[in-house]
Amino acid sequence: MAEEKRVQIPRVQLGSQGFEVSKLGFGCTGLTGIYNDAPVSEELGISIIKYAFDKGITFFDTSDICGPHTNEILIGKALKQLPRDKVQLATKFGMVRIEPNQVVVNGSPEYVRSCCEASLKRLDVDYIDLYYQHRIDTSVPIEDTMEELKKLVKEGKIRHIGLSEASPETIRRAHAVHPITSIQMEWSLWTREIEEEIVPLCRELGIGIVPYSPLGRGFFGGIAAAESLPANSFLRSSPRCQGDNLEKNKILYGKVENLAGKHGCTPAQLALAWMVNQSDNVVPITGTTKTKNLDANIGSLIVKLTKEDVQEISDMIPINAAAGNRVSDSLIRCSWKFANTPPKAS
Repeated sequence: MAEEKRVQIPRVQLGSQGFEVSKLGFGCTGLTGIYNDAPVSEELGISIIKYAFDKGITFFDTSDICGPHTNEILIGKALKQLPRDKVQLATKFGMVRIEPNQVVVNGSPEYVRSCCEASLKRLDVDYIDLYYQHRIDTSVPIEDTMEELKKLVKEGKIRHIGLSEASPETIRRAHAVHPITSIQMEWSLWTREIEEEIVPLCRELGIGIVPYSPLGRGFFGGIAAAESLPANSFLRSSPRCQGDNLEKNKILYGKVENLAGKHGCTPAQLALAWMVNQSDNVVPITGTTKTKNLDANIGSLIVKLTKEDVQEISDMIPINAAAGNRVSDSLIRCSWKFANTPPKAS
């Protein structure tokens, strides 16, 4: 494991609107049980958020769907014990509910506003630093959604606008209404499809990228290398961790494990260091319920990778090398590849 000394977490600009965040963010979702069945206690959840802040992580990410709602309430309580002006808070709207065979999404202007007001109340804050549309409503022109978000910026209720799982066309059209500060996408060593179109587009438009699940939903943390997946692991439902797919993907893990040895770090740290080294405008969010894992993730920032090292890792696990879809069919259907919206009525 990379040596665990006090790591100075760099500050970087996310996007081109002057939004400064810590180079590593903290995804709060797992604190209320999405990835591990049972939520942690409120006391433990608050202590982990404070611990992350004390270590130099100031960028915290949640969503109104998490819990639902309880994750925002937890973060709101933690914020009471932190200096608000030193924290960059991101939350999301748009996923109404997740049903067995579909995700219900709403991007109507009325829903945007009602969600924002409700999140402000649950978080007990005056403003949200970065407000994302969590999934794209393909029945509403993106311009209609963005116009409402733009009003919320003017009112001071939100400071920056983000999109999650948006298609290239949707990103371009949204950005024409109001600058998009950040795109949040699944991006990791085994989920690299966004490198073909979305990453170049974000560089062109000056949009930051916040990769979620940068450790492959824990896969590169070594969970799936064990003989059997823990009963409470989110990976159990992943098509990539079933049958032959799991056996093929364990080979990818083995390659990362071997190379991590060369760099004197863990496979998770190597996977995260590869992500961090993509560019200054890329800020991954990792989530955990254990401070030792948080320390290990922060340790990835001292893994020194040259451009050649980053390329070697990229070549080792090419785009689309992973066996199986990254998520279930219902979640794929509301992902960026299917996220174009109708044209704006003239």
